[in-house]
Amino acid sequence: MAATSHPQATLAAVDILRAGGNAVDAAVAAVALQSVIDPHMTGIGGDCFALYTPAGGKPIALNGSGRAPRAAALDYFLERGITTIADDSPHAVTVPGAVDAWCHLIATYGGRDLGRVLAPAIEAAENGYCITPRVELDWVRYASRVQKYPDAAAYFLPNGRAPKTGERMANPALAATLRRIADHGRDAFYAGPVAEEMTALLKSLGGLHEESDFSSYRAFETAPIRAGYRGMDLIECPPNGQGLAALLIARILEGFDLRDPKLSEADRIHLLAEASKAAYARRDQLIADPEHTTFDVAKLLSDRSIEAMRAKISLDKASAPTVWDGPEHKDTVYVSVVDRDGNAMSLINSVFFAFGSGIYAPKSGVLLQNRGAGFVVQQGHPNAIGSGKLPFHTIIPAQLTENGRTRMAFGVMGGQYQATGHAHIVSQILDRDLDPQQASDQPRSFCHNGKLSLEPTISPDVKIELERRGHDTQWADEPIGGCQAIMIDYERGVLLGASDHRKDGMALGY
Repeated sequence: MAATSHPQATLAAVDILRAGGNAVDAAVAAVALQSVIDPHMTGIGGDCFALYTPAGGKPIALNGSGRAPRAAALDYFLERGITTIADDSPHAVTVPGAVDAWCHLIATYGGRDLGRVLAPAIEAAENGYCITPRVELDWVRYASRVQKYPDAAAYFLPNGRAPKTGERMANPALAATLRRIADHGRDAFYAGPVAEEMTALLKSLGGLHEESDFSSYRAFETAPIRAGYRGMDLIECPPNGQGLAALLIARILEGFDLRDPKLSEADRIHLLAEASKAAYARRDQLIADPEHTTFDVAKLLSDRSIEAMRAKISLDKASAPTVWDGPEHKDTVYVSVVDRDGNAMSLINSVFFAFGSGIYAPKSGVLLQNRGAGFVVQQGHPNAIGSGKLPFHTIIPAQLTENGRTRMAFGVMGGQYQATGHAHIVSQILDRDLDPQQASDQPRSFCHNGKLSLEPTISPDVKIELERRGHDTQWADEPIGGCQAIMIDYERGVLLGASDHRKDGMALGY
């Protein structure tokens, strides 16, 4: 089974599975295709994280996030009076990690060659693809992000506007780059003409990048982190991603009886909001490049630490709001795949903001991310920009395990929302006995930056009650997040897939 946020990507993954490929092959094929057909959300100019659990084995976390250029020392920015990294500047562009991560996954765990895996993406880029409704909605809403750069505007806004549903787009330059990668692997992207074009483009705009920043980049494996919830373990990638925040929220919520039928919808939203505020406050203080942090994950997740955070939560009154002074974004794609052998893949890929930095390399067809906008320009902060550093990351794949076996591979797109989204989905399944699709379909809320956003499917009476408790509420102006999930039911020998109605995608199995 495969679940993605785009029907064409789901079908590509299933085709790989039916042809004998495994979960890794199928997931990379799907996300590579979405890098063509969802260019505002993801691309080969972006980053990637993965959680892979081979059947009967232990989960493996892969960090495919990119580094700042070696010349990007903090003093460079402080001396020039730069206080924030503009999200559309070359300084926001970190070395894209996705391609190296894909190549590592296929070479290490895949069953098919890279050319077969990238074939659907090459076909779509070369011969064109149709715009789907949610893609049009986002393309129109965020078209301004590519207008600043003429090359980007020329490609992404043909005839001076965003393409409409049913119209076709192609990218022959990107197709050629993907073919080079299929034939020659990661070096086709991180060295040679593609790397030369990206470097020259960024330097022409004032960037600090050198070709050596690209050629030296490598994704790396690391041990996942976990926390128990209702007899299962929630598995996340460690920092520099925000998976730790999802574990904190889950641990805080576990101290409340969320199975109690007397709890109202307002109660559940309130508790999720309060747990999120506590967890995100820790997240914003601590999460950064793991080589530049000193905190102990186990200590932060310990009973003593969690009990101290939980004790500050009142069921009747909202705590003081927390303020986020970093960048906002909501643009990511997530893929879940489980193959016939029970191998489970959870993979997420992003260019950060819609259309990333807006900086586009036309000869290579590469739109560059702006993940470096997540750095702070502040002496002493663990997430301060620095030479070769990894920035704080929001994109997080997840898995749920029971007694060492994968029960669910899932993810929730939506930028800052993702940690809250993970805890919400897990609670809906384990506290309310919903299946993954029912859990995904539930109305969502998100407490962030002093506001409690509510999807309009939530009752106005609930909104009034939350305001009575002290929350500053607002109706969300677009869907909150997007979930994909596959649950493994070992007892019945079936897979249960879910794909969020807030996106264009679907779950398909056979």
